[in-house]
Amino acid sequence: MTKIAKSDEEWKEQLTDEQFQVARKKSTEMPFTGQYVNTKEKGVYKCVCCGNTLFKSDDKFDSGTGWPSFTKPMGESVSEHDDHSGFMHRIEVTCDKCGAHLGHVFDDGPGQTGMRYCINSCALNLEKE
Repeated sequence: MTKIAKSDEEWKEQLTDEQFQVARKKSTEMPFTGQYVNTKEKGVYKCVCCGNTLFKSDDKFDSGTGWPSFTKPMGESVSEHDDHSGFMHRIEVTCDKCGAHLGHVFDDGPGQTGMRYCINSCALNLEKE
């Protein structure tokens, strides 16, 4: 996979202010405000920055947390990193192609994986089937 690198100025030209703050500066959108929190439409979720395919709608579930949640990513599309911000330890999830901050992953999810990929809506674009 070819990695994508751009300057902050280039990202700012491409993204909304909220998308830039979340995807490039590791902010978090307010819970229950994102466009994909309650979406049940079929398709694939892609990175808002580079279009990398990240999650299938079939792996999305209602976690009740206020952010879209998935049981697993598609293939090797995301990377996971230790995050010690906010005086706690979490695992950050980033796009493997452009490094965009997507959200965090927790081990309290349903099904066989037991994982909950808690992702910011504004870091995603849904490509509907």
